Amino acid sequence: MQQTPKISSQPSRWLLSLLLLTILLLTLIPSLRLLIEALKDWHLLGDSTFAQVLQQPSTWRAFSRSLYTSGLGTLIALCLGSLFAFSVTLTNIRAKTALVFCFMLPMMIPPQVTALSWLQLMGPGSPLLNTLGLAPALGSPQPLYSAEGIAMLLGIQHAPLVFLALRTSLIHLPGDLIEAARLSGARQHQIWLDIILPLTRNGLIAGTSIAFVSALGNFGIPAMLGIPASYYVLPTLIYQKMSGFGPSVLPEMASLSVLIGLLALIGIQIQQYAAQKGRFRLLGNSSKAQSFDLKRGRVGLEAALWLVISLILMAPLLALMTSSLVPALGVPLTWETLTFSAYDEMVSRQGMTRRAFSNSLLLSISAALLLMVLSILIANSLRKSSAKVSTWLLSSIEIPYALPGVVLAIACILLFAKPLPFINLALYGTLWIIFIAYLARFLSVALKPVLASINEMDPSLEEAAQIAGASPSRRLIDIVLPLIAPAVGAGGLLVFLTSVNELTVSALLWSAGRETLGVLIFNLDESGDSILAAAIAVLVVLMVFVLMMLLSLCARYLPKGVVPWQS
Repeated sequence: MQQTPKISSQPSRWLLSLLLLTILLLTLIPSLRLLIEALKDWHLLGDSTFAQVLQQPSTWRAFSRSLYTSGLGTLIALCLGSLFAFSVTLTNIRAKTALVFCFMLPMMIPPQVTALSWLQLMGPGSPLLNTLGLAPALGSPQPLYSAEGIAMLLGIQHAPLVFLALRTSLIHLPGDLIEAARLSGARQHQIWLDIILPLTRNGLIAGTSIAFVSALGNFGIPAMLGIPASYYVLPTLIYQKMSGFGPSVLPEMASLSVLIGLLALIGIQIQQYAAQKGRFRLLGNSSKAQSFDLKRGRVGLEAALWLVISLILMAPLLALMTSSLVPALGVPLTWETLTFSAYDEMVSRQGMTRRAFSNSLLLSISAALLLMVLSILIANSLRKSSAKVSTWLLSSIEIPYALPGVVLAIACILLFAKPLPFINLALYGTLWIIFIAYLARFLSVALKPVLASINEMDPSLEEAAQIAGASPSRRLIDIVLPLIAPAVGAGGLLVFLTSVNELTVSALLWSAGRETLGVLIFNLDESGDSILAAAIAVLVVLMVFVLMMLLSLCARYLPKGVVPWQS
């Protein structure tokens, strides 16, 4: 009797070898090059570069400041993220989709834009406060130029990460256990304290760890708020030394990068441990999210949530828009002072604006398209690979995204500081080095939606095509690709959304004539052209909003969880 052929459990060797080589070049080699540079003279312990870096007071000062601002920012993120996660997931409040969309928006807005909007909101030069007659007296200090100011914005920027991790745990709460507690006469506060909080502990730990790692590697906020006050954390210390002394300090920068990388890896390990522990504890009837009827308290909670949204999102963006419409800082916005000269200057007259837009669009679109193709091939290969190979590949892909962007930038500088062997091609100082860094950093972003979609496929579709004699490439094109196309597109949009305004990586890799949008906003503010920076930032926020709306419209065609702000 003729046997039904099964889909091969192993991808073709040449494709797997090519993918392994690509992942190795993009993910592991830069990190290994960084580690080698930092520890190359380790045998001379007393005189090694790494030992000298550890003995410098500036290192430990920046280290302690990184821990303080990241730790305090994580605590703020934990409070905000938990408030919204518990309220949106477990209560009967209204307008949940709008609340989540607004709460997620700060995470999608570039950190340098977040910092700029808050700088325009507070202080004696705020056009919005001057318009309202609430500005402090001239000469008053800017309260955001402080460790607490940095921590507050880090908390707001990364609160959505806590929200996402905690909501995953809340959605999978065992409904039968909660229903049994209700039938036993337990009050709502008892259910929260005795059941919900213990079962979502791992989600809280995971979200907290992710927020801490992200805050640790954040460059835009500490740079715009800390550098003017000479308050340096590890990423800004690396930037200042690189910009002041150039490539000659690369060994020292590599040592600092290894130090911040080790801190980030510790946070990642805690997050992965919490995620693994949570996989078997939150099993149960999760087909329907639990909902607590707040009765009269619903209106009060809704008002509190929208008040938080107004304070952390709407007020800073309103201040940013106001600043872009006045001729100078400190001038109140009236019909007489209203002007679009900043937009006219940046859009029509400044060549660097067109150059930054074209560079950012070229880099982000090219990276998104190439990563979409790679994600299809990698996801299809991982689906047919052994568990050990899949785990190794996924862990390798996660490394560049998990490590702080400044660490990846230093690794790329070390790797491409000299011309490539054999072909004698120099990448340092070109857009190519930024492009390669983007590919390494955002491969994980493009791959996750595709993996989620391809794992939901029914294998019988490919089995039927194989019985009919279809080749692997034909099955991929005619069966797999049409089914995962929405997820591939969503991954590409997420890559574009996160890379078009990127600053952390490009701040160390850009050169004259090769500025990106993130670098442009940062440089304008650093040079004192805050009004022009505000105009560009408003355009960036508008672009982010449009892209998020586009993703929302596509959400119905995507697997659950691909669009973070959709249920």
